[in-house]
Parts: sequence; C-alpha cells; structure tokens
Amino acid sequence: MYKFFLLTLLSAVFLTALEIRQTPIEFGQKRVELTKEYIKSHYNLDVTDIKIVPKIIVIHHTAIDDFGSSLSCFKTETLSNTRADINKGGTVNVSTHFMVERDGTIHQLMPLDMMARHVIGLNYNSIGIENVGGQNSKENLTPEQLRANIELVKEIKSRIPTIEYVIGHYEYRCFEGSELWLEADNKYRTIKDDPSREFMSAIRESIEGFKDAPCAKRDR
Repeated sequence: MYKFFLLTLLSAVFLTALEIRQTPIEFGQKRVELTKEYIKSHYNLDVTDIKIVPKIIVIHHTAIDDFGSSLSCFKTETLSNTRADINKGGTVNVSTHFMVERDGTIHQLMPLDMMARHVIGLNYNSIGIENVGGQNSKENLTPEQLRANIELVKEIKSRIPTIEYVIGHYEYRCFEGSELWLEADNKYRTIKDDPSREFMSAIRESIEGFKDAPCAKRDR
C-alpha cells in the first residue's frame, strides 16, 4: 500500500515548515492529580509533577475513522466506562501528544514534557502519536498520514534530543525487562496491533538515527 508513495516521498524535497495545529485537550489540575495517582500505582513513583524525559515515540491508530470522534475520546479528564480493557488501570483518561487526521493534518493536543496515558509500561518516557483510522480492524491509514508521521517524527527528534526509539504500539511489550519498562502490575496488559507493520516499516525506511523496538522486525 505504501511502497509507491514512499518512493515518491523519498525523491521529494519539502521546503515548507511543518505545520502543527494547536488543539489542546482538557488537562487541568484534576487530570494532573489523576496522572500522579497512575504513576504511583503503576510505576511505584511518588512525583510532585508529571514531567517526563521522553526516550520513545509510539505510533498508534485510533481505531476510529473520523477525526472528531477520535478526538472526543481524549478530551475529557476521566476515562469513559466503555473502556473495560483498561478501566482497572485507573480513572485518568487516555491521552496523546499528537493526532494526525486522514488528510495528514497534524494536531498537538498537549505539552511534550507532560505524561500522556497511551501505552502500558512506557507512558513515563514516551511521546504518543495517534493516527485517525483503523476502524473495524482495517489497515487503512493514508499516504498523507505516512508523510505527516515521517515529518513529525523528525521534528520531535529535533526538539527533543533524548528520543532514541520509534515504535509501533504493537511493539510495546518488547521493552518488558528493560530499564525503560516501569509497569508494576504483571497482569495489566492489552493486545495491540496498531498501527500496522507495513506502516511502521515505511516510516523506518524514511528516518535515520533511531533505534527500533528490541524485537522489531523490518518488513522489506
């Protein structure tokens, strides 16, 4: 799906600055305090703030093909009772630093130095990028989203030199046992397949200076 577009992308020269729209989600003191509770419960850390030093960029899809509906899942401060898979993990709502629309429009939802709840075990050291799509388990992320993700990953790295890894959400358990893995509850895991191996492979073909997840397989 992405092979032809990737060849075109690699031969192109982009002269315009990356446009990132500011679309902040609700992140007041209540969400901050709930995030601290999450950190204490899951990472056994008592913290005075929710600042992070990011080491990983995690690529996701929302499993919803509409931007407005995707964004609404992250807006409120507390988790919806429809998320039975992660409700036991705490009441702070899921969040992400960026969301990419299907036409490639990039939105920043929250500050990059604050913890978002987007990936088990790695929240405390990662930046999340959500891509609108993947509804009904379809592999339907667009070439425009691929281009946006590639440019955004490079932009994040230029802003945050501590970033070392770029991974797909489906690879998060590769870090179990590493110094970056902090989850204290051995039973708190979910099965993930987002975004897709092909999408991640196409991203990795176009970036340099990043490590893959320890168990990542490149599809060439």
